[in-house]
Parts: sequence; structure tokens; C-alpha cells
Amino acid sequence: MRWKIGRRSTNIEDRRDEEASGDVSSGGGFRLGGKTMLLIVVVGLLMGQDPIQLLSMLSGMSVNPPSGVKHTSSTNNNEEADFVSVILADTEDTWGAILPSAGKQYRAPKLVLFTDQVDSACGMSSAATGPFYCPGDQKVYIDLGFFNTLSQLGAPGDFARAYVIGHEVGHHIQNLLGVSNQVHQLQQRLSQAEGNGLSVKLELQADCYAGVWANHANKQRQLLEPGDVEEGLQAAASIGDDRLQSQAGHRVSPESFTHGSAQQRVAWLTKGLQSGDINACNTFAAR
Repeated sequence: MRWKIGRRSTNIEDRRDEEASGDVSSGGGFRLGGKTMLLIVVVGLLMGQDPIQLLSMLSGMSVNPPSGVKHTSSTNNNEEADFVSVILADTEDTWGAILPSAGKQYRAPKLVLFTDQVDSACGMSSAATGPFYCPGDQKVYIDLGFFNTLSQLGAPGDFARAYVIGHEVGHHIQNLLGVSNQVHQLQQRLSQAEGNGLSVKLELQADCYAGVWANHANKQRQLLEPGDVEEGLQAAASIGDDRLQSQAGHRVSPESFTHGSAQQRVAWLTKGLQSGDINACNTFAAR
């Protein structure tokens, strides 16, 4: 990607040198159920992390690194942080021009860089959960270590990483348009399987929005280079629910999907990339 000449966003909060605070003990508001622990173990294994350490951290048994160990920002991480800032700035420029056509003014989200764990309006979160968007504070959260995870999953490259940021900003768009709130209200009245189905549609729409952003960024600023689109599609496929379940050694269970299959994620990212039209991203109307 031709990203280095892009402007840098001022909407970055760098918390990488901060220790997350808050009560994450089982006696507080953060209880770890069986499914949650299983998810942490599976994701931890995929990310090459020790699941026991993750469980201990989330249960409040140990929230501090071992004595003598502290996180430092490497040159590579600083370049990655610079990359994130440029991509975020590009999403600001793109959605600032697109969203008024949908009847909304764009309010850019903050993006928080963190290490290991972070406290947000959505509660305490571990890096093992991957990048996420919190509607409560309208911020995107990412541990830069996730970029290494993408490479381990077979999805290296700049546009693979940019797609992840574009996807999370896509959730911000859904929040601004009121889609997220409508989905969450519906989920309260549905079964687990039906609620998961809505979650899949929400995630696939965010994939499509990431494609819409990339379409406009490339047309207006020639951001993409040969091979970039393929990197993004490979990333979308690599984090499909079926692919992750299979790699974790589990039976592929479509009723448990919350983000969509590899095929679905590739299809909706492609639709956004090809159309550049936010109206083409109505996953809720699609069969």
C-alpha cells in the first residue's frame, strides 16, 4: 500500500505503556463462564499465547507482568502505530465524504493502542479477543500484536492489516446509523442461534463497509498496489468462523458462528470493494 505519504490522524490514544486498571476478579462484574473460558483458550492457542496466563489475567489472579519484565515500544511497533494512524486518517477522510449521503454527519472514532489488556466502556478486555469497537465510548481498540497473528494465520501484508482497521471503523458507522442498537435490541428477544445469525450479518456488513472505504481511498488517493486486494481477501478468509474452528481442532458448527464463514466474509468484502456503495452492504436483506 502507498500509505507513507498519507496524513496522520490526531484521534489516536496510545496506552501501550499504561497498565490497565479495574476489578476483573470473579467477585466483580467480570465472570468467566465455561464458554468464555473455552473461547479464551482457543483464541489464545491461535495467537501463540499461554491460555493459562490469559485466564489468570482475566480472573484477577495476576494482572502484572513477571518481575523485571516490562513492555517497550520497538521500532517495528512504532512503524505499525504510524501505519494505523495513516489508515485511520484515510477512513476519516473517506467516511466524512460518504456518510452525509446517508443522512448522517461523520464523527470520527478514537483509536486506542494497547498492550495485553485494556479497560473500555465495554469492560476489561484482553488482547486475546482481538481488535474491537466499543459503542459505549465510540472507540476502536487494537493491540498491535494482532498483526503478527494475522501473519500466523496466513494473512500478511499492509492491506490485510488495513482491512482489520476498516472493519472496526465499519462498526462505528453501524453505530452512527443506529444499526448496532437495533440488532442488539432484537437479540434480546431471540434464541442464541437466531441472535448469532444477526451477529453474523452485523459483522459481514462491517466487512462490506471496509471494502467501501478501500474502494474510495483507492479511487481518490491511489492507496492500493498490485496484490493488495488479494491480501485483504486472504485476511477475510483467514478469520472466518469455520476456518478458526477448524484450525482449533473443533467441529465446524455454523449455528455458533458470530462473524461469518470464510466464504461469506470474502464475498461481502468483495462487494464493498467492487461497488464502493454503502447501499450495497445491506446484509440484513440478503438471504
